[in-house]
Amino acid sequence: ARCGAELAQADHDSVFLSQTDSIAWLLNIRGGDIPRVPVALCFAVLHKTGAVQLFIEPSATADLTLDAGITVTAPAKMVAGLSTLSGVVRVDPTSCPSAVESVLRDAGCSLSYGADPCVLPKACKNSVEIAGTTAAHLRDAGAMCEFLAWLDAQPADTLSEIDVVRALEGFRQATGALQDISFDTICGTGPNGAIIHYRVTEDSNRTIKSGDLLLIDSGGQYLDGTTDITRTVAIGAVGKAEKSSFTRVLQGMIAMSRIRWPAGLSGRDLDLVARLPLWMAGQDYPHGTGHGVGCFLSVHEGPQRLSRASGQVLKPGMILSNEPGFYKEDAFGIRIENLILVCEAARLPNQTVSDMLNFQTLTWVPIDRRLIETDLLSSQERAWLNIYHQTCYQHVSAELSPAARQWMQAACAEI
Repeated sequence: ARCGAELAQADHDSVFLSQTDSIAWLLNIRGGDIPRVPVALCFAVLHKTGAVQLFIEPSATADLTLDAGITVTAPAKMVAGLSTLSGVVRVDPTSCPSAVESVLRDAGCSLSYGADPCVLPKACKNSVEIAGTTAAHLRDAGAMCEFLAWLDAQPADTLSEIDVVRALEGFRQATGALQDISFDTICGTGPNGAIIHYRVTEDSNRTIKSGDLLLIDSGGQYLDGTTDITRTVAIGAVGKAEKSSFTRVLQGMIAMSRIRWPAGLSGRDLDLVARLPLWMAGQDYPHGTGHGVGCFLSVHEGPQRLSRASGQVLKPGMILSNEPGFYKEDAFGIRIENLILVCEAARLPNQTVSDMLNFQTLTWVPIDRRLIETDLLSSQERAWLNIYHQTCYQHVSAELSPAARQWMQAACAEI
């Protein structure tokens, strides 16, 4: 109804929806047609009245109780269905097939180019979605801590990247709630960690050796939420360059976690916050600081981003990743990633800005203290990290195995 009202306010009679995650969110349905993303392949037309024509094989919805106002039509009959439309039809030029535009023009419709009306409200999670994704992150944190405890107990030179990927997915499966992983796990040791979107293959698979940094970027799809987390861990003793670079990445991640900002700013206004500690050392990373994340939907969701390329205003309820990094070609890669939620900030005693926002952390997994040069941290950074680790332990430890709980107690010790 909300999206239909937005169409009516714009004097649009209907909108053609071609983004599967928009349709999944609008109708609160999920599917399994695309690996790692729980959506069904379909198209839809949303009318200003709130009625929806869903173009999907009827057998796919046979077991669903759809709301009144939703009609299901086989894709083979979509052209005929679109030919019955009239008036002003909105199409999103970034996703609508040109063939659909041709059908609508032939039907005599007036096309209005504009944004998919589901994209922004989908990005701003409601209280039910926030509660669900909070629970999903706590469950996923337990799996991650079991995995990291297991990893720390393995002798160096005995595991490969593929071994680690399989083990991590096994720990998520053991929760009994995993629907799928949210993307193919990135697991790179040594020089492979410096390849930002590395995917291990049988040909590239490396043995994890003492002195390596191991970068693991992974996530899970659960019925109540989608997770995405990166941790970089030390395998044995590592060098000073690795530690100092890791500490600067950590400082950037902490700075983004702590920031307050006036409402109305966009991702491009905040992106530099995470880069500043690296910039001061002549370093940087060749990617955005964060992307949007869905709720049991795509792990990469727009329009919100923490990026110099993003003009989208950040709004309460948006979930983003906070993932600065540093990559030394042919040597090592570092990335630390938590998911964060945009919230209304509590008013300060002497605040003169009318409305401010801040981030609430969703991810509760320890950060490898062995890689931190504590002398480089400010007292505020040190306090944030200690509170973060204390909160990790309080939220997660009770559900862990005895071995993982013992590991976590040490991993969350104060610095």
